[in-house]
Amino acid sequence: MTAARNVAIIALLALGVAFLPNGGNVADAVLTGITLGFLGAIAWVVSRLALARQLTLMTLPDSRRAVLYAGVGLIVLMVAGAGNMLATGLGTLAWLALLASGAVAIWLVMSEARDY
Repeated sequence: MTAARNVAIIALLALGVAFLPNGGNVADAVLTGITLGFLGAIAWVVSRLALARQLTLMTLPDSRRAVLYAGVGLIVLMVAGAGNMLATGLGTLAWLALLASGAVAIWLVMSEARDY
């Protein structure tokens, strides 16, 4: 019963987008709002993690902290530039490689920090 209700809600929303004037613009605005909420939630989680592990971050050597912050900055840039980079095949491969390298840098620094 709940599956039918959910399908009906989605169909109703799709009808609004398809047949109401400026329905596409409203859909774009809703999608932008959801995206901003998601990115804001990620930023909040990262700030809470940084606050909880403040002592660990401050005891890292400067070179390791620079690698950590560079990895975070690289991921932020990849999220910001995703629309342009994902438009081409080569850009998609570069985006994935850069995103993975930022994640690996963060993982390596944090796994090394656990050894201190």
